[in-house]
Amino acid sequence: MKKLFKVMHELLQQGESFAVATIFDKSGSAPRTEGAKMVVKQDGSIFGTIGGGRLEANVIKLARDLMPERKTAIQSFDLTSRDAAASEMICGGSGEILIDFIDASDDNNLKIYAETVNIVAQGKKGWLITLLGEASESKGIDRQQCLVDSGKNIIGSINCNPYLLEKLLAGPAKITIHAEAFDEHRFLVEPLRQGGTVFLFGAGHVSQKIAPLSESVGFRTIVIDDRADYASRERFPEPIELRVIESFQKLPELEIDGDSYLVIVTRGHLYDKDVLEQAVRSDAAYIGMIGSRSKRDLVYAEIMSHGFEKQEFDRVCSPIGTNIGAETPEEIAVSIVGELVKIRSEKNENSKDSKTKGATPCCRIKAV
Repeated sequence: MKKLFKVMHELLQQGESFAVATIFDKSGSAPRTEGAKMVVKQDGSIFGTIGGGRLEANVIKLARDLMPERKTAIQSFDLTSRDAAASEMICGGSGEILIDFIDASDDNNLKIYAETVNIVAQGKKGWLITLLGEASESKGIDRQQCLVDSGKNIIGSINCNPYLLEKLLAGPAKITIHAEAFDEHRFLVEPLRQGGTVFLFGAGHVSQKIAPLSESVGFRTIVIDDRADYASRERFPEPIELRVIESFQKLPELEIDGDSYLVIVTRGHLYDKDVLEQAVRSDAAYIGMIGSRSKRDLVYAEIMSHGFEKQEFDRVCSPIGTNIGAETPEEIAVSIVGELVKIRSEKNENSKDSKTKGATPCCRIKAV
């Protein structure tokens, strides 16, 4: 998200208008969760994704059609099974996508996105609020937008209702996007303080307990497995994302960056090794692997035989989780998510003083 807002700001600095597609009010297994964004430039090139496939192609076409008319619109979608397969989903889903025209000639937009980049870079709290009014065929949706920081300072064109501001600033710990009806308008409220993304490798019974807990403390959570019957909606309800892959031996391209937290809890040592070998040199903020110290040492030794250095595993938290004497899947989930929250908090504090890259070193005993 940091990169996406930076791209938006740079386009406005260059005087180039563009459209932003944002998923909201989703139900079912749509390709991305609420808040997923994609920038569409006037030449049809994009930055970011809302899931690929036919849905994304249709949105790009609509955005290009709307931009010359300087219109903002809401597009409903209802994916069929065939659409879902094309987007590598398990089943279809429905919802709405806001296609928002961002006018480079409006000075408010440059101010809003300059401060958005600043807030996101510093890990501060802020809310991007889009007011959606009535729609007309000639002008599209009447929209206004503002940025509100933690001090209730407002940048932009909306005189936000005091009730709405109080509700935002006293909101729950859950960090998400939501569309709210108020005063006969819809407010699209997007918190800028990103909770990070947890990639759960493995969809077993431990992941079943981890996923809802990580969502509840503000992480976007993605469960990855090679078994469709395990990575299923029966086992993992919304808003947890599910991705069924062909094999753990060669992971698909994932959006792993400094706001990513990798939790390796597959169904066996071999699969854990395959994932760790591909993950250990990533830029993830956290890498953790389940298992005993003896299992961990065997996994490390096997990966080192493929040309890796011993010190590369200093960043891996294994055995995973805070030591609370956890035994049951529920207790293990608490210990793991507690560790994720701790690492995230330390990362946010460190980011105020430096631009550190890569995973935070794990403070527990490493392999000898």
